[in-house]
Amino acid sequence: MTPFDRSRREFLALSATTAAVPLAGGFASAQPQDADAPLIAYVGTFSSPLKDVLPTQVDLPPGNGRGIHIFRVDRATGALTPTGVHEMGTSPSHVTVNSTGTHLYSANETDRQGDQKEGTVTAFAIDRSNGNLKPLNTVKSGGAGPTYVSLHPSGKFLFVANYFGGSVAVLPVLDDGKLGDATDVKRDAGKIGPTKAANAPKGSFAFSGHDRTHAHQIQTDPSGRYVLHVDLGLDAIFVWKFDAKNGTLTANDPAPVSLPPGDGPRHFSFHPNGKWLYSVQEEGSNVVRFEYDADSGKLTARQTISTLPKGYAGSNFCSEILVSADGKFLYVGNRLHDSIGIFAIGETGDLTHVGDEWTRGNYPRSFSFDPTGAFLYCCNQRADHVTVFRTDRKTGALSFTGHYTPVGNPSCVAFLDLKEKG
Repeated sequence: MTPFDRSRREFLALSATTAAVPLAGGFASAQPQDADAPLIAYVGTFSSPLKDVLPTQVDLPPGNGRGIHIFRVDRATGALTPTGVHEMGTSPSHVTVNSTGTHLYSANETDRQGDQKEGTVTAFAIDRSNGNLKPLNTVKSGGAGPTYVSLHPSGKFLFVANYFGGSVAVLPVLDDGKLGDATDVKRDAGKIGPTKAANAPKGSFAFSGHDRTHAHQIQTDPSGRYVLHVDLGLDAIFVWKFDAKNGTLTANDPAPVSLPPGDGPRHFSFHPNGKWLYSVQEEGSNVVRFEYDADSGKLTARQTISTLPKGYAGSNFCSEILVSADGKFLYVGNRLHDSIGIFAIGETGDLTHVGDEWTRGNYPRSFSFDPTGAFLYCCNQRADHVTVFRTDRKTGALSFTGHYTPVGNPSCVAFLDLKEKG
């Protein structure tokens, strides 16, 4: 490590205890820039190099981010204007905002705490005059490498998926927004899938997580009665009954739902009707549609479809998957092909591929819609920027707005509309 690298990391570690830092030429006032309350975007990043990780880790970001980057969103054009950064040297690679817009929570993926080298999760209070962040507390995540956080519909619990630890955890959200110690931790176990995906494109060498357990996403169903999480290494989706009084998980029957061996489930997205769930497989480059029984928590596979255009050959790693708010379209991220696959959702829930849009960058790790669904924001991890696309509500098509926003190793985008009452 050079003296520059050492001093930079020490600076980031120290500044993690401060509030958002205004950028040069940015705002210093605590008041919005005009009479209208702004729409805020928070971009989580990799802000320190991934070290001491498994040799199968394929996306080793150099840590070009500075922490949680804060932007004001132009509601008409989708453009992002930087307003500040909450400096963190622990890679807040995934962030989520609570439903009242008063608190934000970050998964600190490269933090290492204790003998188990656990990651951490930080709770922030949000200044609703400008979106700035004030750290409240930081707790252990229940495993190494927390990569995803989500909230229970009640807002009283935060769920964490620990990628390197192969575990998921439940953290209570206290009355003041702080986090308590985990009320439950579940460690994944089972047979690791093969290194060759069953449904990989011809000529693919995609291999990222079939060396051990890797919990990648955790989220409740729409009712909050069940919690689902995926393990990429086990090629499985786990379903848990959730005790919202004690914050504990109990295995459903059946608990794990198997996907094709080696395909590597990464993320999933529920349809607004709550009856269909779509799972994207990172190494298999496909989406599986499940019918979901909300009473029993049972998943039944109904369709498998490639995320890539017909004829594609070679390696690809899928990333994000989102259903549009109106339930008409589904969007899937392709890394190496560097595209967002667009699918129409039919009356039975089945998917039809209708197009692909180049992300204008390299390695799209994730993307998000703004609160209106008019724009889609794509985090191009290796290109160090966020690109903005306008959505066509009728066709599902994406059109590039021309807006590139420089952000080092962007990982996710979360929004807060300050027009809405906190």
